[in-house]
Amino acid sequence: MHKVMAAIGSLIFFIVAPGFVAGVVPWWLTRWRLTEPFAPWLPFRAFGVLLIACGTAVLLHSFARFVTEGIGTPAPVAPPRQLVVGGLYKYVRNPMYLAVLGIIVGQSFALGQLRLLFYASAVFALVAAFVHGYEEPTLRRRFGPEYELYCRDVPAWWPRLRPRPPPTPEARRPHTP
Repeated sequence: MHKVMAAIGSLIFFIVAPGFVAGVVPWWLTRWRLTEPFAPWLPFRAFGVLLIACGTAVLLHSFARFVTEGIGTPAPVAPPRQLVVGGLYKYVRNPMYLAVLGIIVGQSFALGQLRLLFYASAVFALVAAFVHGYEEPTLRRRFGPEYELYCRDVPAWWPRLRPRPPPTPEARRPHTP
């Protein structure tokens, strides 16, 4: 897959997956209406807007890493050729999922919509099950020891304070399944 095709595929997946989970469903649940008691309280709303902005930036950065570093997409139908371990992936293995959750939680605070916190909890449970049951085993098969080393060095859900040091040359050797 070339980078142009990876970019097109990633854009489509960006619209379909995070766009649906963090955009369409929250709109269906709230119609993006402000509610009491949080709606009039500016600090909650401001914090929510900040979470939405940060989550969106993290999401865009993560998708770009798949195109430039992985030469593929985050979509299972067009996976990356290389294991994506740069950028924010030096700090946490799942920045995309955390970004989507941040956007949903941010909407909850910005709109004062408690139901979005319940929705974010359900999304996290589904995502964690998907990561544990499909994504991690698939990456282990595809990238072998390189992925094992990455898992050892970088936490799945709680970001490191310092970036992961570059892997040793022997850890970079391609894995042939």
